Amino acid sequence: MEEKLAAFKHLLEIMDELRDKCPWDKKQTFESIRYLTIEETYELSDAILEKNVDEIKKELGDLLLHIVFYSKIGSEQNAFDIKDVINNINEKLIKRHPHIFGDVKVQTAEDVANNWEKIKINEEGKKSVLEGVPKSLPPLVKAIRMQEKVRGVGFDWEKPHQVWDKVLEELNELKTEVENNSKKDRIEEEFGDLLFALVNYARFIDVNPEDALEKTNRKFIKRFQYLEKQAKENDKLLQDMSLEEMDVYWNKAKDLE
Repeated sequence: MEEKLAAFKHLLEIMDELRDKCPWDKKQTFESIRYLTIEETYELSDAILEKNVDEIKKELGDLLLHIVFYSKIGSEQNAFDIKDVINNINEKLIKRHPHIFGDVKVQTAEDVANNWEKIKINEEGKKSVLEGVPKSLPPLVKAIRMQEKVRGVGFDWEKPHQVWDKVLEELNELKTEVENNSKKDRIEEEFGDLLFALVNYARFIDVNPEDALEKTNRKFIKRFQYLEKQAKENDKLLQDMSLEEMDVYWNKAKDLE
C-alpha cells in the first residue's frame, strides 16, 4: 500500500510541476482537455477489445493523468481538489453498496445493479430515472444504458422469448414500411425501433451489443483487407472485379479465421 500511495503522490507532484512550468499544460482548461479525455477512453476501449494487457495498463495511466489534471484545475479555481474527488467516490461506493457496508441482502449481481439505480434516484433527487443518461453518449450505448436504468425500477420484460417476439414484430413492421415505399422518416423510425429491440434482446442473452458490433466491424476490416491484399497480389483492381470474384477471396479470408 505504501508503494502505491508513494506512486500516486509522485504523480500529483509531477502534475504540479507541469502546471507551473510547462507552457502547454499551463494553458489547458476543463474544456480544452475534454476531447482528449474522450479519445483516451476510446483508446482504452480498443486495448480491452484487443485483450492487450500492456496497452490497457498504459491507457489507464493516461486516464488517471486526466483525472489528476482536472482535479488540479479544480483546485486552482478553489472548486475542488483530488482529495474531494476521492472522498466523493468513497462515499458514493459505501452508500450504493449497502449489502456490503449495511444490512441489505442481495442474491445476484442483477440485484446489486437494480438496487444501485434505486439508490441513485433517491439520493440525487432526480425526477426521472433517465436523467442520469448523458445526452452525448453514442446512440447504441445510450440505448443500453436507458434499458439498464429502467430495468432497475422494474420496467422490463420477464422472459427472453417475449423480447425476441418484439424483435420479430419490429422487423415485420420495418419490412412493411419498406415494401409500401413509405416516407424515409417512417422507415427510419421503424429501423430505430428494430435496433432498440435488438439491444434489449442482447441484454437477455448476456451479450453487450456495443462489443458485439465492434467485433463484427473488426472482422469485416480484416476480411476486406485480405481481399484487397489478394487482389493486389494478382494484379487486379477491386473496381474491375465482379462480386463473385471478390467472394472467392472473402471466403478464403473466412477460412483462415
